[in-house]
This record gives sequence, C-alpha cells and structure tokens, in this order.
Amino acid sequence: MAKVITSQEEFESQCAASGCTFPLAATTEALKAPLKIGKCTVPNRIVYQPMEGCDGEANGAPGERTICKYMDFAKSGAGMIWFEATAVCDEGKANPRQLRLTEATKDAFAELVRNIKSTAKETFGFEPILILQLTHSGRQSKPNGTPAQLVAYHNAVFEEKTYIADEQIVSDTYLDCLQDRFVSAARLAMECGFDGVDIKSCHGYLLGELMSGYTRPGKYGGSFENRFRFPVEIVQAIKAACGDDFPVSLRYSVVSKTKDWGKGAMPYEKDFKEFGRDMEESEKAIKYLADAGYDMFNCDNGTYDAWYWAHPPQYMPDNCNLEYVEHIKKFTDKPVVCAGRMDPVKAAEEIEAGKLDAVAIARQNLVDHDWIHKIKEGHEDEIKPCIRCHNGCFNMAKFAGTPNVQHFNDSMHLARCALNPTTMQHTRYKIVPTKNPKKVAIIGGGIGGMECALVLKQRGHIPTIFEKTDELGGLFLTASAMTFKENDKELIRWYKNEIEKQGIDVRFNTEINDLGVLRGYDDIIVASGSVPRMMPSIKGFDKALTFTQVLKDKVDVGDKVLFIGGGQSSCEAAYDMLLNFGKHPIIVEYAGDLVAAQATCLANTSFLRDAMEYHKVPVYLHSTVTEITDKGCTVKNIETGETTFVECDSVVNGIGFVPTPVGGKGNKKAYRVGDCVAIGNLRTVIWRAWDVCMKI
Repeated sequence: MAKVITSQEEFESQCAASGCTFPLAATTEALKAPLKIGKCTVPNRIVYQPMEGCDGEANGAPGERTICKYMDFAKSGAGMIWFEATAVCDEGKANPRQLRLTEATKDAFAELVRNIKSTAKETFGFEPILILQLTHSGRQSKPNGTPAQLVAYHNAVFEEKTYIADEQIVSDTYLDCLQDRFVSAARLAMECGFDGVDIKSCHGYLLGELMSGYTRPGKYGGSFENRFRFPVEIVQAIKAACGDDFPVSLRYSVVSKTKDWGKGAMPYEKDFKEFGRDMEESEKAIKYLADAGYDMFNCDNGTYDAWYWAHPPQYMPDNCNLEYVEHIKKFTDKPVVCAGRMDPVKAAEEIEAGKLDAVAIARQNLVDHDWIHKIKEGHEDEIKPCIRCHNGCFNMAKFAGTPNVQHFNDSMHLARCALNPTTMQHTRYKIVPTKNPKKVAIIGGGIGGMECALVLKQRGHIPTIFEKTDELGGLFLTASAMTFKENDKELIRWYKNEIEKQGIDVRFNTEINDLGVLRGYDDIIVASGSVPRMMPSIKGFDKALTFTQVLKDKVDVGDKVLFIGGGQSSCEAAYDMLLNFGKHPIIVEYAGDLVAAQATCLANTSFLRDAMEYHKVPVYLHSTVTEITDKGCTVKNIETGETTFVECDSVVNGIGFVPTPVGGKGNKKAYRVGDCVAIGNLRTVIWRAWDVCMKI
C-alpha cells in the first residue's frame, strides 16, 4: 500500500529521491505527497482523469486540438496525467476520430509525450507520470452507434449472447486476437515514453461487458473466473512483454448501480437488485485482479445504462462514488484512485486518513486550465467552476423512441466545454488583442452580457453593461435557485467577482428599450434574454406561476404543484420540490417522453426520468392542459382525446421561453447574443458571446 507522507521531512526526502519538486504549498500535505505505483513515483496525488477528446487524425494520431489540450495539462501541476481513451484497433464508424496507437502513429505519440514532460519539467521541476488508457468500446462501437443510441439495441445483442463491434461478433477467437492488440499497444506506449497503461474496463465498454454478470458462452463467459479471464490475461501478457516495472492500471467500476437495460439506481436508493456488478462480487474481484498483476485501480461506479453514475450531473451529490471506492480499497493493497464529482478538499482529508490514495479530476480541467495554480496562490475565488452540464464535454441526447438526437457532427466532438469555448477549439475561439479599442454598450447583465464584457475587456475594448435590475445574473439567477445547484450559484459569484476585478462599468436599474438612446458607443450588444412563453389559448392561464416566482421569489405553491411542460427546467424544479421540500409535483408533457429535446446529455436526462419514476411522480405524456381553475387543471390526451381533471394547489408555466431582443428606431445596428437570438443553454449563450466579441 502506498504510504501517506504527512511530514515535510518525509516529503522532501521522497521528492529528492525521485528528482521532483512540488509548488502547491497552499494545499494540504496529503495532496502534495508523492505516491508509489510499483517502482514509479508520482509527484503528487492529483490525477487528470482521461477523457475522449475525439480529435485523432485519419490514421489515429493525436490531432492539433488534442495536442493543445495536453500541453495545457502539462502546465497544470498534476502529478499524473491519464491520456485519453486510445483504441487498440479500428472499431468501425462509431468514432472515426478516436486515437489509435500503432506503428504508423507511434512517432506522433512519442513527440507529444516528450513535449508534455519537458514542459512540465521546465515549469515545475518535475515530470508528471503519463499513463495511456487503452480501450475497446464493445457495444458502444456498433457502426453509427453511440451509448445513447444503443439502449434499445442491448436486448437483441444479449438475447443472442453476442457482442457486436466493428460489424462482427466478438467471439472467443476474436477476443484471443484482441488480447494481442492490447499487448502490442502497451509495448508501443512504453516505447513512446509513457510510464504505464490503463486498461479501460468500465461503464459497459468491452472489458466491462465481459466482467459483468451478463452471460455469454465460451471461455470468457459464465463463471466468475471466465468473466474475469480477459482482463487477467491482458495484464499478465503486458507484464510478460513490458516487464514487471511497467505499471498497468485498471479503469474499474466498483458497482454497476444498474437495475435493468437503460435503468439506473438513484444515489440514495438502497433496496434494488443489482443488474450488473454488486459490491460482494467487487470485493472478490479487486483482490483477484490485483493478484493477477494490476498495479493501480482507477475507480468510479456505473454503466452507460446508469450513465449518471459514470458522468455525474449536478443532481448527483459531490463525491458520489467515494464511499464505494473507499470500501473497495479495504480489499487490496494496491493504490486506489477515486473519480466522480470529487472535491479536492474532501479528497485530501480522505487521503490523509489513509482511506484513499489519489483524486482524479476530469471536467474541471476543461473549464479552468489553471485551477491548481489558483489553489496554490490562494485565489480559489478565481476558479471558474464546472457546473456538470455536459453541454460541451459529452452532449449525446436521447429520449423515448429515438436514437442520439444530437447532431452527430456535434456529439462526436467530446471534451469541449460549455463554459470555456477555448478548450479543444483554440483556433476558433481565442483572445486576440484589438488594435482599435472601442466603447461597447451591452444591454443585459445576464451570463451572456457578462461573458461579452469579460471577453471584450481582455481584448482591450471598453465595455459598459446596462442592467435593468439591481443585480447581475439575469434568468440564471432563477435557474441557479434550486437547492442542488450550488455550482451554478458559484458560477454567478465568479462572474460578479471577475466583473468587479476587471473594473467593468455596470449601470444598474437602467432599462434600455430603444437602441436609439445609446449615444457615444462604437458598438452595441443586445443580451436582453427571454421571457416565459404565454398560452392565452389555455383558459385560466393567468393563474399559472413562472419559474422565477416559484424558484427565486419562493412564493407559496402549496403541496401539489402541476407543471405544464416536462422539459429540463420543469423536471429539475419538480425534483427539487419533492426531494428537498416534500412537495408532490405533477408533470403534463405534450411529447412522448420527458426532456424530449436536443442539447441535454443523456446522463442528465436519464437521471431526471429515473427520478420521476422512482418517486412515482404522476406524469401525463402526449397530453396538454386545456383549463386552469383554482382547484386544478383539465388535462387532455392528444392521442385519445380523453380529458382528466387533475387536482393541484398551483400551476407552473414550464412551456418554455421566447426571445426578447431590444430594437430601436432607425434600425440602429447591434449584435445579439444569448437567448434573445434563440432559446438555448449556457453553452449557446457563452459561445455566441465569443462569436460576437471576436468580431468587434
């Protein structure tokens, strides 16, 4: 077991022995301590979790955006960088831009490894440990498929007891050959200068499928030993080829948290039958895998059937996987790392207590490349927080009766960031100092207006925000008002702090209804947002409350609250009401499923749908409200024509929003950003802000 070093003397001695130094003096000693992985010394306990950036060249070599991302990571101060999922073979059309390490791409990988290590050495005096993650996607690699598309597909696959990948049945013979691919890739990784490899066996990828309780015939299915045969043979073969001193890690899901195909378990749900791996088997498995030769376990929970455990949205609690990972650490003497909405402060406490060996952080790295430096320098308030929205990093969307409804050209580009457009898009979005500073009026102090002001200020312009209320934040103040949206609240605080630090002029309580009144400005940006959509065709609609009244103003809604519209906002508000305030929400939705829209990740939407089902929230699909009274609503099924009177204490307008752009006499020219252009999400608001501000 890796020793937790807590004294400065032990720390300096270990650093001297490994030739590394560590500058994060402001963090706890536990995070600063080196960690032994086999004979390899990791400079500290902060691990950059692997993410699929999907920017490989045609032959699988790292693309320009991937290279740029990892050079940013090289300057981060992390002790270990897990390099993103790299395929061991051509897996078909599912992800044509996935990285592949072969003889043809070896030189490109080696050059990137050298550059990462030399940059880190120059910056900090130490080289991070680089681990290349090797993968075969299994059922996710069905041609033209994505995890979101395959929920309905799973049954057919497993009824036939086959695993389909690259248009062929994954037979025992195929798996025997595939093992050689893993070994070959590991050998090439060592030649490229990687310090070790990580074998991806989580979330329903091929190794995770084989290790799960799902049955299949042959030597790789059925009994415990057969199901774990493939990962055991892989690590033993890699050790034989690369030597015992070449670390091999396992990306491991402790428990599946899965109840059925496409059905996950709530974070507080205890009484359910595990469809995949349960804790009893995991206790046995982790010892079995460690004895086979694995040097480290990179752990979380979940499958793509319980996607919100594998990629936790904001509804999941912080450190949601921690108790499971800490439990499993009791059954192995190998280092154990935990991922999944991890709080570095909590992780440091657990590492110091000997309950954990390191913390893995993924999405925060995309939002703010310098977050470790800001901790080091005592500027935690300057860290732009991740809000777990998945709108840029993993935005595959699905609802009942559809495949992935997000445009494929969009959803295939993973590891971007809704809040930081420069991540994986550095050539499209960048700060270029202006040669012609301008005075720019910005109408609206919501997220779009504030983002414009900050970008313009960085470029050298002089922005002024005109905000009609006495507070910055706009409609996002309402969206962030829910109990579980602490990260959203932190984001608003971040924006306000940055606006103040940059000395940007804000004119509060100043409403601009006519662009013609703005004089003395070179350019105008309209970021006036949107208002709730009204439905006068519904009798009694004036009785309906807005989200702002309910969430921000906290008006009394009574016990039974009916939402007209089952979109993301309604489902989130309903979840907050039932979980934190003991209310009884009811949802009426015109479509055939909740959150039936693009641009909201399946990890987020499947949580909300599963939550409504688990809490037995009455949901009327294919339905609309025709009348609102003081006692309730008349609900009509649009397919059958049947009407039902549903009693409730209040009604919330969740139909949606409409843009409210400010115009002006004489058609005075102005740029528009955010929801006043078209209703979207935070990604569309922020990326549009950059699109405009880079033109000025």
